[in-house]
Amino acid sequence: MNASDLSRLRPRLPSPLEPVEDERLAGHGLRLLLKRDDLIHPELPGNKWRKLAPNLAAADGRPVLTFGGAYSNHLRATAAAGRLLGFDTIGVVRGDELAGRPLNPSLARCAADGMRLVFVDRATYRAKDNPEVLAGLLASCPPGTYVVPEGGSNAHAVRGCVELGRELSGAADVVAVACGTGGTLAGLAAGLGEGTRALGVPVLRGGFLGAEVRTLQSAAFGGPRGSWTLDERFHCGGYARSTPALDAFAQDFEARHGLAIERLYVAKMLLGLLTLAQEGAFARGSTLAAVITGAPDGTGRRD
Repeated sequence: MNASDLSRLRPRLPSPLEPVEDERLAGHGLRLLLKRDDLIHPELPGNKWRKLAPNLAAADGRPVLTFGGAYSNHLRATAAAGRLLGFDTIGVVRGDELAGRPLNPSLARCAADGMRLVFVDRATYRAKDNPEVLAGLLASCPPGTYVVPEGGSNAHAVRGCVELGRELSGAADVVAVACGTGGTLAGLAAGLGEGTRALGVPVLRGGFLGAEVRTLQSAAFGGPRGSWTLDERFHCGGYARSTPALDAFAQDFEARHGLAIERLYVAKMLLGLLTLAQEGAFARGSTLAAVITGAPDGTGRRD
């Protein structure tokens, strides 16, 4: 699958960069830009396009096997790409207890797009990177099936996200992005120009993401690239968890700016960015950019 095959999907690139007026930031001498990656493609928005496109080019039309939870946005995007571009997809879903239940809206969409769903127990899912476990999963797949990791984050994906940084170079002093697996942050930081810092806001607990970003950058570039930091305070209890304060913040942001806010990634990133601004973390006169990696649609919970 070459670049012309992918261009048939007509991604909107570079994605729009929109200034917004927010008195909470203006009072600290700060300017805010929204990087609207949610507008790249209606079915493969945001970092899903940036991470999947280079992997699909590497797969070159072969069947694709990938992984996700019951509400995986990544599974949905992969299934949609398979339908749109005409290749087979297999989704390994965490939780064999789901096999006998009606499909939730996320998995139903995957199935409608032609993805074959394989439900595995949680122990097997945790061991999915073990060569023997992976070989067992591939045994029932067509020969030559291409494997994309959970969340799409690998060296191909990291290099795909470098362009996000390049699109923002010179436009902002700090660029914030929500983090699940770390691939977007790893590529974003590498693409930003000197003097611009990437700020990652993890949406999971555990404090493991720094090591993941370093590992991904080493795989993609042979070593660290760019300036990046993490602030681990805004996961709101963990993945797919929320708090009344987070929901109130998101509702207020929506009312101020007329933009629907995806709760599990984007809202946590914006909460972190505004909180840091109010704490005085950014020098007066700074321009902040927030990467809007996806939009709410009522089905997605898991990347």
